[in-house]
Amino acid sequence: MRHKITRRDFIKASLGTAASLSLPHLGLPELLAQTLEEKEIIPDLAVVTDGDPASLTRRAVELIGGMKRFVSKGDVVVVKPNIGWDRSPEQAANTNPHVVAEVVKMCLESGAKKVRVFDRSCNAASRCYDNSGIAKAAAEAGADVSQVVSAGFSDMKLPEAEVLKKWPLYKPALEADVLINVPIAKNHGLTYLTMGIKNLMGVMGGDRGKVHWNIDDKLADLAHFVRPQLTILDAYRILLKNGPQGGSLKDVKLMKTMVAGTQIATVDAYGATLFGIKPAGLTHIVKSSKFGLGEIDLDKVIIEKVSLG
Repeated sequence: MRHKITRRDFIKASLGTAASLSLPHLGLPELLAQTLEEKEIIPDLAVVTDGDPASLTRRAVELIGGMKRFVSKGDVVVVKPNIGWDRSPEQAANTNPHVVAEVVKMCLESGAKKVRVFDRSCNAASRCYDNSGIAKAAAEAGADVSQVVSAGFSDMKLPEAEVLKKWPLYKPALEADVLINVPIAKNHGLTYLTMGIKNLMGVMGGDRGKVHWNIDDKLADLAHFVRPQLTILDAYRILLKNGPQGGSLKDVKLMKTMVAGTQIATVDAYGATLFGIKPAGLTHIVKSSKFGLGEIDLDKVIIEKVSLG
């Protein structure tokens, strides 16, 4: 059985005395699942290729145990895509809208009471939400789509952090029963790549420009604190350069790939290979792994690869 996370307790503790806070390790891989008839090995990562975005997404989640492994009846779920930029889906700056919609559908099918979708945008939020296609697709799938509001942020102590000791974070993301991280894989000027770990900046308030100093340590601290239970990396289209905003279709590569896993550093490690980059060369991924957020030596990872083609 998976450890059931109570993020309401989590946020109350975060707002209290740091010394009294003891975070559980959430979303640790379950390597052996006992069924009524047989023992089934659940992979650490699912990598699905050669299909449409929705089919890739659904199959990837099925391979790691299905959405009911993460979402129970009555849960409030936050699905956190990248909605940072005023770009179309073809420009690969935001998460593919069909991926977001399929995640919403699977959560509701699993009994979620409410599925919320939001992100702190970098460009004008209304344009990002509309032009990305995410607002329409997620709402039609049954999600409560909202823009991030300043009143939702609260100063949080990150007691186990090495650098980012305190920062305003978005309470609705932390109070949810389940947090599902749905980034897109793309180039980034500071961190070389932005995927699951970097996508968590969308729950940060304040002056995010200050995060750019010593960014690798701060991103690892953030991921260690937030700990989404599931990360689904959208690599249907990837942005090879001029990220994170992009703009030119010449910078986009059609990969038709989806990666899913419970350990955010492991998902990002595999994502790096899609760009021909070794995970050990990306400092924020290495530091996150050292925090216990996933194995990044992919030779030690159980990976199930499926082609839908």
